[in-house]
Parts: sequence; structure tokens; C-alpha cells
Amino acid sequence: MKKYALIFFFLLLSQLAFSQNVLSLFNKANEFFTLFEEDKFDTAHKYFDEVEQTKVTPDNLKQLWARIKLNLGNVNALEVVQSKTQGNFFVVVVEGKFEKGDQNFSLVFNQSEKLVGLFLPPKAVTYNKPSYADTALYTEKTIDLKTGSHQLAAVVTVPKNVKNFPIVVLVHGSGPGDMDQTLGPNKPFKDIALGLASQGVATLRYVKRTLIYSGEFKNAFTVKEEVLDDAVAAVNLAKTIPDVDLSNVYLFGHSLGGMLAPRLANLATGLKGIVLAAAPARKLTDIIVDQNNYLFGLANDTTQKGKEMFQNVLLEVEQTRISKLGTLKPDSVILGLPASYWSDLNLYDQLSTAKKLKQRILVVQGGKDFQVSETDYNLWNTTLAKKSNVTLKFYPDLNHLLSTQTEKGTNQQYQQAANVAEELINDLAAWIKLK
Repeated sequence: MKKYALIFFFLLLSQLAFSQNVLSLFNKANEFFTLFEEDKFDTAHKYFDEVEQTKVTPDNLKQLWARIKLNLGNVNALEVVQSKTQGNFFVVVVEGKFEKGDQNFSLVFNQSEKLVGLFLPPKAVTYNKPSYADTALYTEKTIDLKTGSHQLAAVVTVPKNVKNFPIVVLVHGSGPGDMDQTLGPNKPFKDIALGLASQGVATLRYVKRTLIYSGEFKNAFTVKEEVLDDAVAAVNLAKTIPDVDLSNVYLFGHSLGGMLAPRLANLATGLKGIVLAAAPARKLTDIIVDQNNYLFGLANDTTQKGKEMFQNVLLEVEQTRISKLGTLKPDSVILGLPASYWSDLNLYDQLSTAKKLKQRILVVQGGKDFQVSETDYNLWNTTLAKKSNVTLKFYPDLNHLLSTQTEKGTNQQYQQAANVAEELINDLAAWIKLK
């Protein structure tokens, strides 16, 4: 038997949403992989929650372990290196060292100390600063963004030796996100901030509330709490930065942030313009359906079981089309989000809202984006192209993270380092500076 060591990381137990002994979970993680090495996959399978046992079989576990060892060789060591809470779950990270390389494992336990997830996170790749970022031309400063009782870390990136400069507030897409909107080795918001500052344009970016205050999002909420309140506060904060040109304050919304940018233009005072980057023009439900259709097509699963599973997914997605709660409780969960969230978002018409705006609008969309498609760009174009305050540009080779790609790809593409396209940075800077 290989020797398995445990490295214990002490937690602030008062914040732990679990009543079980943390040591017990570490031991379970250790035992789980010991069973793998002993080919006792039937026993390992029993570590899963009853619901999860119906989704994964002992043979699945055996095939997974065989595939890993085929690629990486025999085990040298398996060690618990990290633990953390995620909502009502506890995640134990096990570092695996094999003959030919390393592979980490994330084991997700519920409050009954049963496994509900086993994930193989991709190996971390170092972020590479874009070539167009000139460190001699800008400075960065950390500040606090306060919205009521919430405090979020933020960074202001300003050009050196420039007075009366424009400033852009960067607003995230869906889900929890740090100030750089980090995904794998990619940091698109950092790219944009450094690129614009190198051309005389300041930015303010901040950590999304859902990342820091995740506990507040277990019940009913809407995009007001998720996005709008903090974005408005960020615009107000941006106007207090020394040497900012108060007549040139912009908001850059990416994905969901772009979808909400027209709404924010009516909420935040003093905005000269908004940027809609990879912004859905349709309901979020339609976007999710498109994504599933695309990914199912790539899977090329022609089996009857596969088709039935896919249809069941689509039926579940369709439940998100609600615009009125009716008998539904606001905190009723639909596709991972409360009913209050869906009903609020479905009552919002971003196209008509944008059409009524007087502020400058820039719409940008990539052709290699599988999350938000050219269909949405065409809708923006049809609705806004005749307005004198609107500029639209389609980039055939950009993906959802606004980097240049040769194919549309999947989520795996985001694990490859690629900076935001320089062409987009140049166009964005030029549009902002245009008088």
C-alpha cells in the first residue's frame, strides 16, 4: 500500500455550517482513495449519498481510476491539502501525486457526511499579463466599495501623468466572481483594466457580492442584490477618484452585466455611456437552451437514453420562464436560482430599455462565443443600429472571454491562457475617447 498523509488546515469552526467533526471528513477522504487503490469500488461507492449512488456506479469509479492511472501512472502520494465550506457543503481537496504528474481531487460532502460530488479541477495555469499592458503607464490602488452594510474589495487602475481622464466601471457576468473575473488562467477584467490604463483610460473593478457574501443568497433575491446595487455604488465611487473627468464616466457590462447595463444606465447617475459585451438580447432561458443544444450536439449522443435525458433538461429549463410568482414562494428554487430571481429578470426588456437611452452605447460580440451567440448581436443590431448614439461591432474570432480563438469550443477552452484581444482594447479606448 502507498502511504497516505494528511495535512490539516485549521478552520474557524464557528463559521462552519456543519455539526460533524472535520477530522472525520478528512479521514473519509483518505479512506475513499485507499479503497480505490485496493480495487474496492463497491465499498467506495457507498460513500456517496443515496441520490448520487443512482447517478454513478462502482464501474464508473473503476473506469475513472483506471483512466487516471493510465495517463499519470501509479500513485506516489495522496494528501488532503485544503478544506473549505461552500454554502451547506464541505469541500475537501486532495492533492494526488502520480509517477507522471499531479492531479487534484475535490470531494464535496453534505451535512450527513456523504459524498455528493467528486471533481477533478484542472491544473492551475499562471496568468500572463497581456503584451499591450505597459506597467510604466499606469498605477493600481486597492480601495473599498461599500454598499450599505456590505464591503467589497476593489481596484482602481489609473493612467500615470494624465489629468482629467475617463473612467470605466467593470460589471461582472453571472455567478460569483473576483475583481478580475478570473476563470482558469484568464483574467479578462484585469486585461481590460491594464490595457485601457495603458491608453489613458482608468477603470474600477470590484469583487462580486455573491463571492464574499454567499450566505445571503440562499433565499429569495434578484439581480438587484446580485448586481445592481453594487454596480451603482461603484459608479458613484468612480466619480470620487482624483483627476477623473466627471463628464466621461462609463460602465462596461460583460454577459449578464451587459444584459443589465441598460437598466443600470437608468439607475446610475452621471454615466456618459455603456458597453454591452457579449450581452444577451433575449431572455436568459433562451440563452440556456441554446447552450444546452450546442453542447448536446457536440456530445453526439444518439442513444435513446441520451435524448431522453436531454429532453428532461430542457423541460427543467423551461420552468424558468415565469414572470409572475403566482402560488410559488419567492425562494422556491428553479434551476439553482430562486423564483424571485427569474420573475424579476423575465419582466426586464433590455432591448426596449436600451432603445430609449440617450447615453452612448457600444455593443460588441464575438463569433466564437458559444454562451451568447450572434443571434443576440443581430437583435441588438436590428433594434439599435439606426440610433446615432449607438455603435455596434462584431468580432468573428472572439469567444465569450473576449479572447481570439480558432474555434467555438466549450468550457474547456477557458482553461487555456488567452488575453482579451488587443483589437478590442484599442477599439474600446478609441470609442471612449471619441468626442
